[in-house]
Amino acid sequence: MALVQVDFISEKLKRTVTINAIIPVDKNTGQTKEKLKTLYLLHGIFGNYTDWVCGTRIQRWAQDHDLAVIMPSGENKFYVDNELSHEYFSQFIGEELVQITRAMFPLSHLREDTFIAGLSMGGYGALMNGLKYHQTFGYIGALSAALLLDDFIQAKDGEDVPYMMKRSYLTSVFGDLTKLKGSDKDYKALIEKMDIQDVPAIYMACGTEDSLLPQNRDYRDFLKAHHIPVTYEEGPGGHEWDFWDCYIKHVLEWLPINEKNEGLSSGHIEMD
Repeated sequence: MALVQVDFISEKLKRTVTINAIIPVDKNTGQTKEKLKTLYLLHGIFGNYTDWVCGTRIQRWAQDHDLAVIMPSGENKFYVDNELSHEYFSQFIGEELVQITRAMFPLSHLREDTFIAGLSMGGYGALMNGLKYHQTFGYIGALSAALLLDDFIQAKDGEDVPYMMKRSYLTSVFGDLTKLKGSDKDYKALIEKMDIQDVPAIYMACGTEDSLLPQNRDYRDFLKAHHIPVTYEEGPGGHEWDFWDCYIKHVLEWLPINEKNEGLSSGHIEMD
């Protein structure tokens, strides 16, 4: 299993960025090597490119299933484009990151082999960018997605308002909040503007003790009302790593990836 940290200059973000990449090319299975199916995996607010490897068993499961996993940093910016700051995180995720990682690693270029998923802020980013770049991503996974556009639009400043919900902060991320509805940052508007056959397959999950449960249920119902197939699960847990560690495995079980094939590794040694 190759766990690689990569630094490269991003044209979309105008600076050097760092990603983690799980690239299972070193397994001794005796099978012919094929281009790797790929999951672009987004972290939540306050996190970075190390979160998924530190907080879950994604590295082990990716190795088992010959799945490449690319983990960038979203820098609390919700993976959206911001014209005022010249930080184009959406274009970075949906275009540049895909192009660069495909040039670096033996990744499949097929839509049906290219997936995007995330948790919380990253769940929003996965849904929004997965829909916006539906020509690239065939599958979207959203865990405890921060589907809070209505709250963002009504946000106010104040000492008692959490940092990530302050109107001034949200304006610095999304721009004019009064223009969010109907924009390419609006996960409902993106669905309404698409042909049903173009919508990627969608998986959602949220903990029954998570404060974001009502918003996730609302989006599930919205998708069903628009005749969009969605695989939706709930389970015990809050907005926490124990839940995400469990349900990222559910995401992998849902994705069309290879059957478990451990090969020879330090965690799987055959003596005969």
